[in-house]
Amino acid sequence: MMDYKQAGVNVEAGREFINKIRNLVISTHRPEVLGSLGGFSGFFALPSGYKEPVLVSGTDGVGTKLKLANTLNCHHTVGIDLVAMCVNDVLTSGAEPLFFLDYLATGKLNQQQLTEVVAGIAQGCRLAGCALIGGETAEMPGFYSSGEYDLAGFSVGIVEKSLILDGSQVKVGDLALGLESSGIHSNGFSLVRKVIDECNISLQDRLNFLEPNSLGEALLTPTKIYVKEILAAQKCGLDIHGMAHITGGGLPENLPRCLPEGMSIDIDRNSWEVPPIFRWISEVGNVNEEVMFNTFNMGIGFVVLVSPDQAKMAINWFASQGIKAYCFGEVH
Repeated sequence: MMDYKQAGVNVEAGREFINKIRNLVISTHRPEVLGSLGGFSGFFALPSGYKEPVLVSGTDGVGTKLKLANTLNCHHTVGIDLVAMCVNDVLTSGAEPLFFLDYLATGKLNQQQLTEVVAGIAQGCRLAGCALIGGETAEMPGFYSSGEYDLAGFSVGIVEKSLILDGSQVKVGDLALGLESSGIHSNGFSLVRKVIDECNISLQDRLNFLEPNSLGEALLTPTKIYVKEILAAQKCGLDIHGMAHITGGGLPENLPRCLPEGMSIDIDRNSWEVPPIFRWISEVGNVNEEVMFNTFNMGIGFVVLVSPDQAKMAINWFASQGIKAYCFGEVH
């Protein structure tokens, strides 16, 4: 007699996995979380103090960076990437991320591997100040190769309706401040992998500018989460007129998304030092500058637009939080 386990799906292992990650999930909870892990839905009460609360949602994945995580058998950072890609997007509207859900699909449930992934998701949620209130783990034999998995994330935030950043606050003369990235973040890894494969480069290579990390370790550096620093800056009086999360398409594609129609920003590419990892990809892969800027963040992971009289205060604030900020353009 055939059963579900013989078909490749281990229901009991799934239950054990939920129990294993229970404390990781609980470690992210905020006071607004209602109920417990294991139901059909997650419950979250709206925070008090809002006159016209607006919910803001975002969803994203990690992309082919997961291939490197599998190759290196290192799975604790991609969960942070997953949260970062979602909450940084939600943040651009001025919203505070409230809660997060994940979808994790794999060919065969490897509890140790996927517990590492969820540990990273929980860490990302703590860094963003949002609660992990639910998720789905799908075991799909025959669909994913052995050891492979895919991730998707979903985040919901909240903002006062009158404070939504929608481009209307941006003015001609505003300055664009670029906040440094932690590395490549989670975009462009199909190109990174192609460069590595075609140039016969080992992920174990030790390059001088990456010491003490190997190339693989450096590439898996998780995406920077900017939520707490940005929200704290606003509470300290920084009047931010617009924000952009620099993901796929780089600065040229993502900057216009925070600008009203008819406005633009000329990027001064000499106003910040591009990190060595990007110069290395360009040189060894023979990738020209235009392609690099249209694929990667090039060292700027997030952008805030402020008036000229607040630029110095903003740069000093982010420096006090351990984040370098560069003025690289003006709105016109």
